Amino acid sequence: MEYARMRLELDGPVGVVEFDRPPANAYDLGFLEELDQVVEEVRRRDDIKVLVLRGNDRFFSAGADINIFLGASPEEIGKFALFGHLVLDRLERLPKISIAAITGHAMGGGLEIALACDLRFMAQGKAQLGLVEVKIGTLPNMGGTQRLPRLIGKARALEMMVTGRTVGAEEALALGLVNRVHPADKLLPETLEYAKTLARGATLTIGLIKQCVNEGVEQPLASGVALERACGAVAFRSHDFKEGSKAFAEKRAPAFLGR
Repeated sequence: MEYARMRLELDGPVGVVEFDRPPANAYDLGFLEELDQVVEEVRRRDDIKVLVLRGNDRFFSAGADINIFLGASPEEIGKFALFGHLVLDRLERLPKISIAAITGHAMGGGLEIALACDLRFMAQGKAQLGLVEVKIGTLPNMGGTQRLPRLIGKARALEMMVTGRTVGAEEALALGLVNRVHPADKLLPETLEYAKTLARGATLTIGLIKQCVNEGVEQPLASGVALERACGAVAFRSHDFKEGSKAFAEKRAPAFLGR
């Protein structure tokens, strides 16, 4: 499927989505609609095992296009925010691992898109990350008030949001906001190699682990371990578990099929 504001390309079993709304990859309704469509396409395609999202060298995404808010009613803005929540919820619930490869700035809603991904890898350099909405008198409205505290802790997240402070790659790594930092020219190759390693694994089981973590962490422990048992029952019936167990006994590398 062709998209106007982003491109989906394959690198082996990895789907790479490059945002393409110059100059700063700021999103409007059409951008979010396309992101929703591309997530659904990735979900349906068996040849895509892992998803990577990336921007350009200057901007992963600058967040919402401010022009969409000028003259809009609070009700219209609320509907836009609701749709954004739905899109990022579907990204977060994608039964495949998603990785944000961040070379340029990720500000406001741009960072909120990255927060909805499972992993975030960032380039060394001048790029900054931040939920800066307070500086224009509003608050993060794409899930940032919920996802950032869950990721780096309440106090540190609150401080970032109420001040609009931004952080570079090394501080983001120390905070746990990003998982890995690479030199800028190595970010995409390293991200793709990592993604391909996952794609060669037991991807059905990886998706189940993701479900257990994302859904179970929001539940009481008893409910979380019940979910773990249910997902485990699926994994134990899978081809990959049978193949992995057999390969372990035979002292050879397993040939996983993701089913």
